[in-house]
Amino acid sequence: MNRVKKIVSLVVFVPLAIVLIVLCVANRQVVTLALNPFEPQDTVLALSGPFFVFLFLAVIFGMLLGSVATWIAQGKYRRQARIEAREALKRHQGGPASNATTPARNSASPALTLPPAKG
Repeated sequence: MNRVKKIVSLVVFVPLAIVLIVLCVANRQVVTLALNPFEPQDTVLALSGPFFVFLFLAVIFGMLLGSVATWIAQGKYRRQARIEAREALKRHQGGPASNATTPARNSASPALTLPPAKG
């Protein structure tokens, strides 16, 4: 399975790296990013650099923003996992939750009992 993961990652990442290198070479022109929408000629709030740098920064910013949004959205599942882990630890150690939530060890499950034999 490990070998398959390596092959798949090579099939995905090598072409992606080639595309990124081609984009970097094609977009080497120096551009100015104006951060003042009301006066674009204002040089105080402007950044100059190769265009591909701004592309990469936008992609990195989007990835970070998406990661934070996903982390926040999954908070309720992490909280539930912590609660269940604490309960499992209490049951394992024989704490107060062990008698209330777990069935007796010697009791038979109704799904596993057989009906009485006829005749």
